[in-house]
Amino acid sequence: MSGYDQLGKEKELWEQNVVRPVLEKFPERRERFLLDSGIETERLSTPREVHYEESLGFPGQYPFTRGVYPTMYRGKFWTMRQYAGFGTPEESNERYRYLLDHGATGLSVAFDLPTQMGYDSDNRFAEGEVGKVGVAIDSIDDVETLFAGIDLERITVSMTINATAPILLCMYVAMAKKRGTDLNKLSGTIQNDVLKEFAARGTHIYPPEHSVRLVTDTISWCSQNLPRWNPISISGYHIREAGATAAQELSFTFANAIAYTQAVVDAGLRIDHFAAKLSFFFNAHNNLFEEVAKFRSARRIWARIMKDRFNARDQDSMKLRFHAQTGGSTLTAQQIDNNVVRVTIQALAAVLGGCQSLHTNARDEALSLPTETSTRLALRTQQVIAFESGVVDTVDPLGGSYYVEYLTDELEKKVWEYLEKIESMGGAVKAIENKFYQNEIARSAYEHQRDVERGAKVIVGLNEFTEEDTEGVEIVRVDESVRDRQVDRLRTMRVKRDNNKVRTALERFKTTAGSRRNLLPDMLACVEAHASLGEISDALREVWGEWRQ
Repeated sequence: MSGYDQLGKEKELWEQNVVRPVLEKFPERRERFLLDSGIETERLSTPREVHYEESLGFPGQYPFTRGVYPTMYRGKFWTMRQYAGFGTPEESNERYRYLLDHGATGLSVAFDLPTQMGYDSDNRFAEGEVGKVGVAIDSIDDVETLFAGIDLERITVSMTINATAPILLCMYVAMAKKRGTDLNKLSGTIQNDVLKEFAARGTHIYPPEHSVRLVTDTISWCSQNLPRWNPISISGYHIREAGATAAQELSFTFANAIAYTQAVVDAGLRIDHFAAKLSFFFNAHNNLFEEVAKFRSARRIWARIMKDRFNARDQDSMKLRFHAQTGGSTLTAQQIDNNVVRVTIQALAAVLGGCQSLHTNARDEALSLPTETSTRLALRTQQVIAFESGVVDTVDPLGGSYYVEYLTDELEKKVWEYLEKIESMGGAVKAIENKFYQNEIARSAYEHQRDVERGAKVIVGLNEFTEEDTEGVEIVRVDESVRDRQVDRLRTMRVKRDNNKVRTALERFKTTAGSRRNLLPDMLACVEAHASLGEISDALREVWGEWRQ
């Protein structure tokens, strides 16, 4: 009899002789303990769940389950990156300087909805939204103001932008060139993941096929011109925020990643020429062990996709590097101090799971944009984990936990099942067009809300342990005059610029959009001629049209 068989027999005896008598007197809280992904949490995990050689290996080696770098945080902490942006570029610049002064090691830019949707601030569709959920950007002048006094070669910048991501990247590059910055030293990330917008968020503009073309052109251009830049952050975050389970978050993210990767390969790039710059963005929710297992299984799945499907040979091509953000949808407007505890657990899960950068949500974000005080506390949460908790002193500290290894394996199985189903539909784009993602997410969101409303899931302060909130909470409000100031700036720019040069650049850009040539060089020329974000977006609308569900 093998050691595992003997262990299984001993476990059965323990269940029968030790557990059963206790259960007769003191029943467990519920009959089955199920995760949202459908995985059952057993009463006790054993060494049978650990398959070291084929599934784990060592940190920094394939399949990277235990980490993409051999020393992880013993050598360098993750990038502490706080997502921020509101109002005018001047106001957001002030917040960025505040964060850097208080220990942030990277910036993450939030853009307002008009900027995300390709509308200038004076567009009728922008009314009431300018500067509200992020900073308003209309032209390269705004980007120069946004990053005034910030060393672009020293600070990495992440931009949470999708349909208009290539335009914002061109504005950033044009600003760097004007400053004389070495583009070889420019580092950061644009999200640029438009497929998840069709399924989970909605800030798409163009049809899926053309949207993917924009993404692949950007990846190709960056591979030749911005060697340290991540041209995409393939995002499961918003999929999870829309109501997906952990398994669905990974599955739909990887299906999208496969679609992008295949499109770039089909465009003629070798996999090992660009794959190392593909990055990911995941959510960190409240179930600490499930989230740690999710991140560990994600690394293993991506390594196998790159090696077995795309025939990558470079180890760096197989490494999944990811940014994590704590779960916005888990925050409550009731008893907002409880959110500090939630965010701490979620941040700890991201660190224990091996993230490369992290944003921690502020306690008041269920109510409004965060105050400076709550933003500082969110940053301090990361710093306490880094400098005081001790979890960073060893690599993959939960590796070998029988329960974590069991969850890691089970999540991986769920993800491969989903990927096979999506593949049978023709891939991510077809699955999105057929609303497979959307329906699966909606079902999971409904089941979660139903369980909350009937009390099967306890949300502290919301459906249990409730009380009347008596103390007032400071609310950040964006001044309505933001739009007026942005419109004035935009009109001044249009008067000062060479409008013949702008028209020529835009016409050339539209011609390129109708061809197979890479769009980024002509897009950059439009930006440098002082074409606005809305004008560049409208040029593509004219050629490609808009997507309506």
